[in-house]
Amino acid sequence: MHCGVELTAYLVNESRARMPDLAEDPLAAAWIPDGDRPAVRELWDEFAGTVYPHDDLVVSLRGRYIADTLARSLRKDPDTVLVVCGAGFSSYPWLLPFRTALEVDLPAMAEAKRARTAQLVASGVLPERDVHHHAADLSSPAARDELVALVRTLADGRPVAYVAEGLVFYLPSDAARAVVGLGARFGTCVVTAVSYWPAAAAGSQVLADQRQWFRSRSVPEEAAYLTHHGLTSLLGKEIEDCGPEDLQQRYLDRVVVPESDLIPEYVAVSWNAPAPVEAGAR
Repeated sequence: MHCGVELTAYLVNESRARMPDLAEDPLAAAWIPDGDRPAVRELWDEFAGTVYPHDDLVVSLRGRYIADTLARSLRKDPDTVLVVCGAGFSSYPWLLPFRTALEVDLPAMAEAKRARTAQLVASGVLPERDVHHHAADLSSPAARDELVALVRTLADGRPVAYVAEGLVFYLPSDAARAVVGLGARFGTCVVTAVSYWPAAAAGSQVLADQRQWFRSRSVPEEAAYLTHHGLTSLLGKEIEDCGPEDLQQRYLDRVVVPESDLIPEYVAVSWNAPAPVEAGAR
């Protein structure tokens, strides 16, 4: 089974699989190989019992909101290209009919996703999709520049929907801000969706307990926090900025668990008109 940051990918899928009606991700469990399922379930139960019992709620809400945002982008233009940074074992390119998608993650995670995708396509669990897997450490400016060039080439003038999920809080602050703003460099980005931890939650005891548990499994000690003002400076003033209570109201019509008891993960969404396509770009 994977370790370190890659371990969190299986936990995310297990969380979404435990709330299928809320997450609306019927593929969540399929990404976990059969041989790893008992260990993943045991690990999730350990995490829930000793640290944090609401990962299934928060991760399912986050994924549902991002998927709904992406579906909206496809309704606007079915030729939209999907770019997901911190892709883990997310299902977006197979849940939604994107004609082209690019998934970005650390090298070991990207290779694991590529291999598991091939297995699931071969077995008929996943439909055939034009999905590209790109290995990159986005804390590196050179890696971000390489990604921008790759997206521009792949999109070839088509609109881009950009997602950075479960990622930016693991990066140094400068790199986190750069990753949040990457969509603006793609040239034709129409929507950016980013999950983040708000600066006001830096003292959260729930978050502190979670980070201590993950640090023992090689997750970086440093964490990046963002403010609403900082996000508007990167994404523009017209952003949708939803926290766990907002998303519970949206999808459950009530707050089941107060934000004080949750990992304070927010999702910011910014819609933009694409920049004019340069002559000869398509």
